[in-house]
Amino acid sequence: MSTTENPIDMDVVVIGGGVAGLWLLDALHRKGYRCVLLEAHQLGSGQTVASQGILHGGMKYTLSNLIDPGAKAVAQMPLIWRDCLAGKGQPDLSQTKLRADFCHLWRTGSARSRFGMTGARMVLRVKPTEIPKADWPQALSGLHGQVYNLPEQVIDTASFIANLAALHKDRLLKIDADNGLTFERNTSGNVSTIKLTHNDQSLTLAPKQVVLTAGKGNATLRRMLGLDEQTMQIRPLHMVMVKGNLPTLNGHCTDFSQTRITVTSAIANDGQTVWTVGGQVSEDGVKMAPEELVKHAKSEVLAVVPNVDLSNALWSTYRVDRAELKTSSGRRPEGVTLMCDGNVITAWPTKLVLAPQLADDVIKQIAMQPTGEPVCIDNWPRPDVALPPWELVESWMELD
Repeated sequence: MSTTENPIDMDVVVIGGGVAGLWLLDALHRKGYRCVLLEAHQLGSGQTVASQGILHGGMKYTLSNLIDPGAKAVAQMPLIWRDCLAGKGQPDLSQTKLRADFCHLWRTGSARSRFGMTGARMVLRVKPTEIPKADWPQALSGLHGQVYNLPEQVIDTASFIANLAALHKDRLLKIDADNGLTFERNTSGNVSTIKLTHNDQSLTLAPKQVVLTAGKGNATLRRMLGLDEQTMQIRPLHMVMVKGNLPTLNGHCTDFSQTRITVTSAIANDGQTVWTVGGQVSEDGVKMAPEELVKHAKSEVLAVVPNVDLSNALWSTYRVDRAELKTSSGRRPEGVTLMCDGNVITAWPTKLVLAPQLADDVIKQIAMQPTGEPVCIDNWPRPDVALPPWELVESWMELD
């Protein structure tokens, strides 16, 4: 076995390689902290790559409550992302594939839906603008009502993860969380060393600060550290995928206090278009079996996208758990949440778009000056980037 003779001093060790962990790693490195990121599975394999990739600007929050603090929490974030995606901000995300530069927003014909749309247009910082029918996307050409342009970009989440990973490949370490990860704590309760073993290799890190950004995995990590693991809540989703000769569509159909469906489009490796369908459909589907949810989703899609041909479409579903700090009501936290236990910070971004805010909040919480010396750990396994959900489906369903 190859073993390091002495622990490697680290300013910060980040555990969890999704959007929160990678964005934080980049921010720490740029400020001069000696930092590495540990990932037990594939980068982005929890919530990030499974998400629809919409950089929300608060629209869905204003529908449920016109003064929801969640809308204020995300209001500035899309502008930060837009600069980074254009290569004008940090991190440089110019290698991230942009699926759409904006979303479409449309409503059902109900009075409730019209009221919700009016509320969104009044409150949003970047307001939806009505577009002429000649500019409507093909999928909405049979719609009766109005279609709006909402400046929420849609990113390819796997390419985003690959973009950040390429910037920090020497600081990404693959770990065996079940059999190759051991924490040692000193008499003050702080983490003093993290011992890693992977196949025939061994490595010991001596961190001043540990940050957990592993989403659902934070509970397991907190248990390993002897911390309360019941501080987190899970809000599940059951997402739907439709594959076939489909037109491109990215956007939301609103129905008063909810997004009835949210659709994003991607091109699969076989060249076919895949729609990922979320919104209220994915929340209602939590208690449904895949076959039942697919039938329900088809009915909903046909109701709000009347001109789409689904006769030869293939269907599948996947489940994803949104991990958050537990609230007394069980509802979504208003924004980024941190929990501090000695030199361990547990962090949850709540939404993909809030990753920049999470990085800023964590760095403000770290009470130390950066070492100013970069770290490069050679000859250690690196985690791969997760595949999107539609590339993992073994068999697709057909509906009559």
